[in-house]
Amino acid sequence: MPTRGDGGMGLFAISDLHVRHGDNRAFTEGLRPESDDDWLLVAGDVADTGEEVLWAMEMLADRFATVVWVPGNHDLWTTPKDPVQLRGEARYRHLVEGLRGLGVHTPEDPYPVWPGPEGPVAVAPLFVLYDHTFRPEGTRTKEEALAVAHEAGVVCTDEYLLHPDPHPGRDAWCRARLEYTRERLDALDADLPTVLVNHFPLVREPTRILRHPEFAQWCGTEATADWHVRYRARAVVYGHLHIPRTIVVDGVPHVEVSLGYPREWGARPHPPEGPRRIL
Repeated sequence: MPTRGDGGMGLFAISDLHVRHGDNRAFTEGLRPESDDDWLLVAGDVADTGEEVLWAMEMLADRFATVVWVPGNHDLWTTPKDPVQLRGEARYRHLVEGLRGLGVHTPEDPYPVWPGPEGPVAVAPLFVLYDHTFRPEGTRTKEEALAVAHEAGVVCTDEYLLHPDPHPGRDAWCRARLEYTRERLDALDADLPTVLVNHFPLVREPTRILRHPEFAQWCGTEATADWHVRYRARAVVYGHLHIPRTIVVDGVPHVEVSLGYPREWGARPHPPEGPRRIL
């Protein structure tokens, strides 16, 4: 169940449900709102196949007043056993259309405004990838960073399953998404605060504690380092790292809301309680 707050409508968030795992699927089936007015932000990595993404999101959309989704890298994988063999941009658009049919807000839709008790907040679901600028120390280029990762045996599965079609690479896809997203955020009312939701962290700080620092290059882009200030964020929500915690950067909480794999959350002293209350 969600962490208890002070009652009333709440803005909750969760990510990295990975429902192909039985324990995670059961956990997801047990998620419930605290009130009929609660919103849920789903920050990516729902599942590895399109069918499972839509199954889980339909269930959550039936329970929460408003549901907002951003894609994670797993959601965009094209696995050999997935009946939907669309790749890259086409796969993303396929998921967007399916989720729109369920009433779920996506990064392609107008940003919904959460009418919370402390005033309205624009909830901005972002689809911003990574561009290998979170590089290991001593490397200066994407090629050098990848070489270090391969030598260390720390290579993200995205290299094999997340196709950037029709872009020449995931870093090029990232650049296109950055340009598109900046334009949308710049068009917001300058007096309206935001909650920024992305699968990957918007700043590099959360990756500093990774066991394998070579993996950070698949975790974001330096181009978003000032977005929490530039776009008046009350909070930033992200996942991907499977290290649920909150850090504060420039006075703004950056909240990692992942469930993660059963071997990870099952080893913690306390079981996961559910979505995190953001506002």
